[in-house]
Amino acid sequence: MGENIYLFMIIALAVLAVTDLIVGVSNDAVNFLNSAIGSKAISFKTIMLVASVGIAFGAVSSSGMMEVARKGIFNPSEFVFAEIMIVFMAVMITDILLLDFFNTLGMPTSTTVSIVFELLGAAVAISLVKIYAGGGNFTQLSNYINTDKATEIIIGILLSVVIAFTIGAVVQFFTRILLSFKFENKPKWLGAIFGGMAITAIIYFILIKGLKGTSIISPELSVLIGNNPEIFILGNFIVWFALSWLATTFLKWNIYTIIIILGTFALAMAFAGNDLVNFIGVPLAAYESFISWSNSGQLATQYNMKGLAVAVQTPTYLLLASGIVMVVTLWFSSKAKNVVKTSVDLSRQDEGDERFEPNYLSRQIVKFSIKASESLNGLIPISLQNRIDTQFVKPTSYAQKAKAKDQPAFDLIRASVNLMVASVLISLATSLKLPLSTTYVTFMVAMGTSLADRAWGSESAVYRVAGVLNVIGGWFFTAIVAFVAAAIIAYIIHLGGIWAIAALLIFAFVLIGKNYLSHTKKLKETKEEEILERAESSSIQGVIEESAKNIANVVKRASKIYSNSINGLAKQDLNSLHKNKKQGAKLANEIDDLRNHTFYFIKNLEEAHIGASNFYINAMGHLTDISQSLEYIGKVSHKHVNNNHKKLKYNQIKELKQIDIKLAEILDNTYHAFEERSFEKIGNILNNKQELYDLVSQKISLQVERTRSEESSPKNTTLYFSILLETKDLMTATMDLLELYYKEHDADIAPAKLD
Repeated sequence: MGENIYLFMIIALAVLAVTDLIVGVSNDAVNFLNSAIGSKAISFKTIMLVASVGIAFGAVSSSGMMEVARKGIFNPSEFVFAEIMIVFMAVMITDILLLDFFNTLGMPTSTTVSIVFELLGAAVAISLVKIYAGGGNFTQLSNYINTDKATEIIIGILLSVVIAFTIGAVVQFFTRILLSFKFENKPKWLGAIFGGMAITAIIYFILIKGLKGTSIISPELSVLIGNNPEIFILGNFIVWFALSWLATTFLKWNIYTIIIILGTFALAMAFAGNDLVNFIGVPLAAYESFISWSNSGQLATQYNMKGLAVAVQTPTYLLLASGIVMVVTLWFSSKAKNVVKTSVDLSRQDEGDERFEPNYLSRQIVKFSIKASESLNGLIPISLQNRIDTQFVKPTSYAQKAKAKDQPAFDLIRASVNLMVASVLISLATSLKLPLSTTYVTFMVAMGTSLADRAWGSESAVYRVAGVLNVIGGWFFTAIVAFVAAAIIAYIIHLGGIWAIAALLIFAFVLIGKNYLSHTKKLKETKEEEILERAESSSIQGVIEESAKNIANVVKRASKIYSNSINGLAKQDLNSLHKNKKQGAKLANEIDDLRNHTFYFIKNLEEAHIGASNFYINAMGHLTDISQSLEYIGKVSHKHVNNNHKKLKYNQIKELKQIDIKLAEILDNTYHAFEERSFEKIGNILNNKQELYDLVSQKISLQVERTRSEESSPKNTTLYFSILLETKDLMTATMDLLELYYKEHDADIAPAKLD
């Protein structure tokens, strides 16, 4: 029976390894995809193909076992087989849950840090069990745990965050001064120098980080590079400078695109070759331990695990299989795209939808930075300041593009610097045998370059800083939760044995399954729910034609939100009202985004079509009034039920439903008029508007009479009047919008649009 338990654990660990590969790739894709996706240097399919080849190449050429899983964090000679299996099982269960949690949030975290702290937490828990069972005390823990290594890793994490951000900012600042935003107009030799430096850094990175210790690069070449790095780098620079100049001058290639392709391949390869072991290192160590114990003939509680200290090469077929799982995940994981989006959004050049809300700390950091910048500017001669400022002037067309989602988040120069600096830092740390997280380095380099590029202007700085603080806070959260959760799970397995393992596995897969279904449902709802689109037309008729779909979208959602509020009150359904309240807030946010676009819309207008701006501004004002009324009705309805106030009376619900039915009819007619572009139907809707106004006024009078004679609940009366009055405002805003479109629409004029 004893051997069957451990066989079950090995099978479970194999399943967990595959699951961990999937959730791990979803998280770490940000390391090598964000620069290429953010700059849109090449098509998305090409990016994925380059990354896939890099992953496959890196997986097959992986240097094998992750030593940290075997002996880096704990001393294997202090543990027996039964204890080691508990540690490994606790680590893998914790790892997939933690990484899946961060993927669901769309936040990048470090797989290296999570696995290290999980090993540390689980090993500490089992060590303490052993110590106290033997009558020892806490001071003996240092015999079991490699505290020096753990401390080195923690310091490495902290330093890598600061150093990556600082160096990224400095290199980007001087690169931009040298090349400016009009880099395509610069002399070819200047681009060739940059290309030579960047490609040299990336090639050195591939050789030092990606291929060192593998069969692809010979030991002699490794020794040669290691002993003469300066000569190797100089020789590389000369060769790549010459090739870059020839490619750009005669073949007319874009050197920055080549850098991005090569850099994406290099980081993808390094990720697979080195971080792969974060996902399969623990299960493989467990498998090796199981085979060793099975051949020993000893009891699991007696067999010492000192054999883990010996390095073992991973079979190539396992590396290949792992690489295939990683590539498939990269192509199909929507969570991977979600994590990449967070990194790209925080580093994009222009303003747009900000995902993170500003907090006290982000505001104070921005205020301090502004003051520090002003003080520093006082020390720099004005003539030099002006010369620097001219290099940071963006092309005017960049800011005026209406469809921001179709534009690059940043240019090719920044993408190239991101990849070059990340490559240099990671390869330098590897050659010096310093522990660091590739996720932390690539993310913080991207944040540093965006800061230096003046992407964090006064319009967006507090949001971006808040986002970076959230991500960094998440990293420390990763370490703490990984340690605590792995320790708790290890102790539970120690107490419950096979039953505890079975229960924890079921819990883990149910939770991951639930998260997957929830995420899929959310994506489906996002796709089905038409998002409001920004106008690009330059004439009134163009705006009418183009925005008709938006109006149809708004009135359709407005009818649903209003009806859900009334139905939720009738049924006292708090869950439904909560969802409805969120839908109202979402609609209001989308309309706010359209209003924020007004600046870019007006910038695009020509003199002849200046009247379109007045039409657009008025239309936005009416849409805002509609969304505010709906949001208010949703809020007060939810608040009333949430506070357990008295239910609305039967007559009140009945009257509200009468209004709801009539309003739904008007909004439905409005929807069809705009959806079908049958603007002549608007006249019929406007002719019947008085009927609903009269109905609402009648219900207000009835409630006044009820309040004077029989009504005993102030809260009910307040809610009822609030809904009726807000309904009136909703109708007024809707009719004003319809009158605006009816008055301005002219079927004889062809809509003018921007080029």
